Amino acid sequence: MSTPAGEAAGAGTPDAAAPFSADWKERILVPVAAAGVVGVGFGLLSRHRARLGALRAAATYAANLSIVAGCYGGARELARDARATTTDDLMNSVVGGLASGAVLGRIQGGHFGAVKYAVTLAVAGTAMDYEAMKLSPQWRDWKEHLSVSMKEWFIVPDWSPIQVLDEEALAKKREREEMVFGQRERVRALNKLNKEEP
Repeated sequence: MSTPAGEAAGAGTPDAAAPFSADWKERILVPVAAAGVVGVGFGLLSRHRARLGALRAAATYAANLSIVAGCYGGARELARDARATTTDDLMNSVVGGLASGAVLGRIQGGHFGAVKYAVTLAVAGTAMDYEAMKLSPQWRDWKEHLSVSMKEWFIVPDWSPIQVLDEEALAKKREREEMVFGQRERVRALNKLNKEEP
């Protein structure tokens, strides 16, 4: 499909797709870290805890869930980049879940495992992405509310030696520091001259 003359490529879509590296930390690394934390929790509650030990079970579950989340997130972002779509397109989640589930399932359970894991990861990943998409406005509002309330909660009292300075006070402080530094340099120079004189 060619674009009409005078229009840039991707201008026909309402939101042109961002490059792959634009938000990869938020879209891949954060879910991997969250999966690791969830894996630690599952490992500590696992029935294999008694046989493997709590630390080993927690580490095993955390590593496995992090690997699955990393494969899924990477495949989803690769599908988004290949299809040149936006982050809110759920077909990226389906494609990413099918691809990563097929690879991980093939490693674990042969041909039948590949199909089973692909369908499971596609359904679970798409459901989680759908819920995350629906909850993102509330999440942003909550983060904004928390940051505002933290600013109001943590106010340095006037009597505290630690003060948050505005631009004018910061400029005066720098001026005082430069004056003190200059005085110290003059004293050092005089001491050096006094030491050199016999």
